[in-house]
Amino acid sequence: MGEEAHKKGYSQALWLDGKTGKYIEEVGSMNIFFVMGGILYTPPLEGSILPGITRDSVITLARDFGVPVREERLTIDDVTDAIRNGEMSEAFGTGTAAVVSPVGELYYDGETFEIGGGKMGELSKKMYATLTGIQYGELADTHGWVEKL
Repeated sequence: MGEEAHKKGYSQALWLDGKTGKYIEEVGSMNIFFVMGGILYTPPLEGSILPGITRDSVITLARDFGVPVREERLTIDDVTDAIRNGEMSEAFGTGTAAVVSPVGELYYDGETFEIGGGKMGELSKKMYATLTGIQYGELADTHGWVEKL
């Protein structure tokens, strides 16, 4: 699947569950997030979803920012419908190396879907700036995430 994505010019594959092939799980080796109708969605930690530290940090920060968070299963049809009707404003993956990586475009079933004008969204920008600011000591770590060595 990843090779197929690369052949089509994409850097990552959006992974769907192995049982039904319809529920979104991850993007590449990162946890995936979608902003739809002002709510941050991410798949729940079940099955093969990795409990990423950055995932947990993003959920915590979103709540700090007053953004509602829903951990629920989304189908690929839920996502493509939300893109089509304009409800989805952004999507991004999270991981240790990438921190926050925007998803500007999705290709599924022969159709290309642009997300958020193909650019990094406001929430993902704020997440990236906050997480890296905490990592580099430029912002206060109010959650006790940083340990001095």
